[in-house]
Amino acid sequence: MNHQATADSNGMDKRDHRVIGKELDLFTFSDVVGKGLPLYTEKGTAIRRELERFVVEEEIKRGYKHVLTPDIAKLGLYEKSGHYPYYKETMYAPIDIDGEEFMLRPMTCPHHFELYLSKPRSYRELPMKIAELGKLYRYESSGNLAGLVRVRSFCLADGHIVCADKNQAREETKKALELIEDVAEVFGLRKDEDFWYRLSLGDRKNDKKYYKDDIAWDEAEEVLRQVLKEQKSKFVEAENEAAFYGPKIDIQMKDIRGQENTAFTVQYDFVMPKRFNLVYTASDGTEKLSTVVHRSSIGAIERIMAFIIEKYEGAFPLWLSPVQVKVIPVRTNHNEYAESVHKLLMENGIRSELDNADANLGTKVRDAKTNKIPYWIVVGDKEVEAEKVTLESRDTGQLGQISKEELLEKLQKEIKNKK
Repeated sequence: MNHQATADSNGMDKRDHRVIGKELDLFTFSDVVGKGLPLYTEKGTAIRRELERFVVEEEIKRGYKHVLTPDIAKLGLYEKSGHYPYYKETMYAPIDIDGEEFMLRPMTCPHHFELYLSKPRSYRELPMKIAELGKLYRYESSGNLAGLVRVRSFCLADGHIVCADKNQAREETKKALELIEDVAEVFGLRKDEDFWYRLSLGDRKNDKKYYKDDIAWDEAEEVLRQVLKEQKSKFVEAENEAAFYGPKIDIQMKDIRGQENTAFTVQYDFVMPKRFNLVYTASDGTEKLSTVVHRSSIGAIERIMAFIIEKYEGAFPLWLSPVQVKVIPVRTNHNEYAESVHKLLMENGIRSELDNADANLGTKVRDAKTNKIPYWIVVGDKEVEAEKVTLESRDTGQLGQISKEELLEKLQKEIKNKK
């Protein structure tokens, strides 16, 4: 967006999600709760809920098995995976429970691998796509905390695809990128403009940071490189940015401050299958080791929410808006009919707000505009008499008088299409 930057009284850009979040009453932070731990209001939670519903439904359509695993686990699980000590500095201190050490989890993959291991697996089950909206906890220094972009507690739309071999992993990587691009399109994010690809590589000489297997690294990086080329995607290559267990494709975005962050990611993993012995029975009856693709479809809910707030400058599309319609009676004698319209909307799954305060019409309409509500309905004598409503749009202006049935049909169609 090519808008001239403007600042609020604190010197922050008015398009910054932290400024808009406060103005629209979406989220807050409390030093009593703790730094980097966002608290969501009813309105902010409505946006989160829509994002979560959208991604879960989209993934299930594409064959993902959505699961639920605990927010904590024994320290031994992360020692087994190798995340500890690789990520020790970003993990919270162990919690002693009955003489055993537990950790708040910084990732879900070890939990998903244990689910895979809960029973013997056959090649017929592969690729197995395990997904979860996982609550994760990672330490970020106070200086790095930045609204919802960098927090200490976040929810990741995480997924792990257990594949039979390299070829299957290649195909699933393509599908993961297709999912990411489809999701980005719904959000109005444009490839090579709002987001771009980065191929994150490992350093063969740095075996303290990366698992030592030069041949596997070469092979995995080439798989991801070829996938990006086949997708005809522009990408940059970045040394020393891989995960310890394999290279990855990062989807990069910049926030309003110009700070680049990873929004989504797809990772090729040749280490965890060995550490967890993620085997399956092949068609010839032999036992074979799998390959794993890690991926996130919309990344951390917090981070994508920050990007979306800034992209739309708080004027969300109807399906994401915390309040979708505001019902405004002209005078108090119109309140009863306005309440019936509000109730009808709410009963049909539309987030409606009734403004029956004893205030003038202009004030109520200005409030709807200030809060960037997509639609508002004005109810006066003519509407009560005709049993209709007068609809106005934030984006296109006055739409005239329509029946309640037409109103429902219009709103429900627009919400469903996510336009």
